[in-house]
Amino acid sequence: MPFSADRAEVLGLKALSWLASNDDLLPVFLGSSGASISDLRDRVGDPDFLGAVLDFLLMDDAWVVAFCDSEDVAYASLVEARAMLPGGEQVHWT
Repeated sequence: MPFSADRAEVLGLKALSWLASNDDLLPVFLGSSGASISDLRDRVGDPDFLGAVLDFLLMDDAWVVAFCDSEDVAYASLVEARAMLPGGEQVHWT
């Protein structure tokens, strides 16, 4: 089943929740994104922010595997969900 924007946001919310509960990875996300703990609460409904969370997880295969295994979703789901959120469009350089 293809991802809708709503389904992508739900997966983004799950990813944010997983990330927030990961004591090792959360500081890495906060440091690399410039986000604060209050941003996690304040921007939970922001599709742009959820896209940034997915972008972050997609930077490392081990993070993708850990998240997807914990949520019992296919590994490709993160890429599919990311494509449905703002800024996730495929860039064509030709």
